[in-house]
Amino acid sequence: MRDGDWVAQTGTEIRGVLKVMVDAGWLPGGVAVVGTDSMWEFVAVGGIARECGEAIAAPDVYYDTASLTKVMATWPLVGLAVGDGALDLDAPMGSYFPGGPRPGDGVTARQILTHTSRLNPVTWLERYVGTGQDLAEAILSEPLDDTGYRYIDRGFILLGLLLERLFGAPLDRLAEETWRSMGLSATTYGPLPRTPSVAPTERRIPGAAPTWGVVHDESAALMGGVAGHAGVFTTATDLGAFARELLRTYDGEGGPQPLTGFVRESWRPHVPVGEEFSRGLAWLVTDDGLVYHNGYTGTSLYLYPETGRYVGLLTNAVYHGRRRVGLFDLRAAVRASLVA
Repeated sequence: MRDGDWVAQTGTEIRGVLKVMVDAGWLPGGVAVVGTDSMWEFVAVGGIARECGEAIAAPDVYYDTASLTKVMATWPLVGLAVGDGALDLDAPMGSYFPGGPRPGDGVTARQILTHTSRLNPVTWLERYVGTGQDLAEAILSEPLDDTGYRYIDRGFILLGLLLERLFGAPLDRLAEETWRSMGLSATTYGPLPRTPSVAPTERRIPGAAPTWGVVHDESAALMGGVAGHAGVFTTATDLGAFARELLRTYDGEGGPQPLTGFVRESWRPHVPVGEEFSRGLAWLVTDDGLVYHNGYTGTSLYLYPETGRYVGLLTNAVYHGRRRVGLFDLRAAVRASLVA
């Protein structure tokens, strides 16, 4: 199928699924960007939230990306650090955070990126509030979990702290410099103003205001909204630009040149985690070559390097609660459209 036909057909399919979800009251609305290297199309269905009145979903509305932060902020910065020689993926964390011995000293960045680090899978950071203990020290001091694959956030929290040490600047500033170099003009860490251009997420306590313009993830909120695993807000326009730049970088035709080898290494299977997919470096990789990552709030980014096609999804599905009904089917439709 020609690219133009694929873009139009996929946009129509996603619009149909989003409309079913909005009409059923499963989410307020959502935006998708469907594209290739030379063209893209935006699909916007529904609104933002009750608090935003008649405001409609649009390509310039900001959404909390949740765990897409891992691949939009932390992962490319790790790649740049590797390219600069500042970070060795196989060096133990203890060599970057002296002060051991601690259980986590032997953990490597590669293990963190493949979610095989064995760091404590419980992300809650409240236990450290008021203790005066450095967060990196606390993470490394926890007992290690059993050997094997387990998706956790603590590793990316630790990588965010490490990047700040390596580059001598706050994570949000480092990420912003990288995004601007890739042509992203809107992507940012919060907080953002509570306006109709920002999609609220969950109302955690009935009768209280929803989480709006500040990060949904509780641990990232404890860290001031800037963390290696969550905290980034973006628009469908920027998400499409990010996908396009990554695919060009993979092909060696654009993007930050030091990242080309790192992207290719990241997008190959490293650790099997299911019957049809594996974990690359940060990303999930299917047996048929699809590369993707999801965010808890209702976001996703899918790339198919073989064809240069991509789909980005931004919704605030968590607005109606953590069941996020219909989100699995929406993501399955996107995956099917890319590998058909």
